[in-house]
Amino acid sequence: DRLSLNVWTGTLDVTDLAVADPSDLSLNLFSAAALRISVSSGALLAKRILIKEVRAQEARYIWGEDMKILCVLYDDPKTGMPDKYARDDLPTIEKYPDGMTLPSPKAIDFTPGELLGCVSGELGLRKFLEDAGHTLVVTSDKDGEGCEADRELVDADIVISQPFFPYYLTKEKMETAPNLKMAITAGIGSDHVDLQGAMDHNIDVVEVTYCNSRSVAEHIVMMILSMVRDYHNQHRIVNEGGWNIADAVQRSYDVEGMHVGTVAAGRIGIDMLRKMKPFDVHLHYFDIHKLSDEVEAELNLTYHDSVESLVAVCDVVNISCPLHPKTEHLFNDDMINKMKRGAYIVNTARGKICDKDAIARALESGQLSGYAGDVWFPQPAPNDHVWRTMPNHGMTPHTSGTSLSAQARYAAGVREILECFFAGEPIRDPYLIVQNGDLAGMGAHSYTKGTATDGSEEAAEYKK
Repeated sequence: DRLSLNVWTGTLDVTDLAVADPSDLSLNLFSAAALRISVSSGALLAKRILIKEVRAQEARYIWGEDMKILCVLYDDPKTGMPDKYARDDLPTIEKYPDGMTLPSPKAIDFTPGELLGCVSGELGLRKFLEDAGHTLVVTSDKDGEGCEADRELVDADIVISQPFFPYYLTKEKMETAPNLKMAITAGIGSDHVDLQGAMDHNIDVVEVTYCNSRSVAEHIVMMILSMVRDYHNQHRIVNEGGWNIADAVQRSYDVEGMHVGTVAAGRIGIDMLRKMKPFDVHLHYFDIHKLSDEVEAELNLTYHDSVESLVAVCDVVNISCPLHPKTEHLFNDDMINKMKRGAYIVNTARGKICDKDAIARALESGQLSGYAGDVWFPQPAPNDHVWRTMPNHGMTPHTSGTSLSAQARYAAGVREILECFFAGEPIRDPYLIVQNGDLAGMGAHSYTKGTATDGSEEAAEYKK
């Protein structure tokens, strides 16, 4: 009923291994052992394959049928799925600015431009997975004791979640799911997964890098202009039937000539800088990875070797760094008080990078003129979250990266990842966050070891 294998060196090649059903196959891999498991549907095989320890230079898995995929997505529209969409098609885009190709699965079973990130959209995965003999469970019930996601996780092989409506995969939840092999982020940013826990439990973490970076950069530009011009207040006055122009413009300025800086100049940060350059602003950046002299010259960028240096001179500060233990609550009272009085903050990175109460205090006192955030902690934010009611805010419910255009890209990316995983083929290196028990790919570039999921249980306080 149970087979345990220890491999210290060489290559283990397991093909058509017949084991009484049901049973477990446990593998302990040491040294440079490489693993290839080929499962034939015609044989009676282990339904659960537990990789207890991998120290392999290369590990390839070709998994058989009957895998369970748990997919946690946001709710459908309150009025039901649309019968018709505002547009009939999407622009054709083949490559990202750095030359990286868009997700390229062998096929898709959805129409680009339709809702895919909600429960009924299912990321367009059901036909693909069920035709291959797998089980797909989709739910939006993800928070609180006894939620459906927690119940379904215990025997899941793969879990898929989104940054916009994250399923907080903590170490404690991982310990209830002995079959769990991979956590896929349908989007970018995998801090909702306890990355240290994933490393400790040998659970791979992957995301669809770049799929919605440009969507987020557009959102940042929208937020900068909306705050500086005080668009939200002016729109409210019109909706209320008013026309007092003095009320509408008493906090409205031109962005031209302002100093605009970004904390992190990765794919999102650099795209925002490029999009803001035509507005004739002065551009600044801080990043642990300094940009090339050519890029700095192209955009006339001023580099800062610390966040403190950047915030002291900028009128608008954009936050695009990932959330990890070193950036948690980076923008606290002390950091905000080092900013120019009346400056603006845009945060489309992660809510926990900012101390929520410090932001509210700064808006109340006038130290900040505005805060536009697309990200909260936790998500969904409790109904009484202070950012819902603080003055001069431009908050959105984490929608920057889930436009209908972006959904088509990250749904295709998730399918590409699954196709590679099932076929035992390498997943694109930029998609990797954790692999074989360590940070890998983009994860090694962007994250530090540890977790940023503490406090995520507060998401259960949100009431629909």
